Amino acid sequence: MPDPAPRPEDASPPLSPEAPAFRSRDPLHGVTLETILRHLVDYHGWPGLADRIPVRCFMFDPTITSSLKFLRKTPWARLKLENLYRDLLAR
Repeated sequence: MPDPAPRPEDASPPLSPEAPAFRSRDPLHGVTLETILRHLVDYHGWPGLADRIPVRCFMFDPTITSSLKFLRKTPWARLKLENLYRDLLAR
């Protein structure tokens, strides 16, 4: 027996333009790792970033590309960078 067609009363009402959209409370929602890194480099500079998160990719010949490669492969370093960004946003 085929499934019955949905009844109009079972359908959810369409969203009105006045309905508030869902807003995430996470400050990192929708922000790319590259954006976070660029923002922190602009604010602290590479030496300041290396002081706060002592990793080679920030200390020796730092570039956005090499740092992104490292951060994508190293969860603990990425977490430290994200926490530093959250602290900066909280100020």
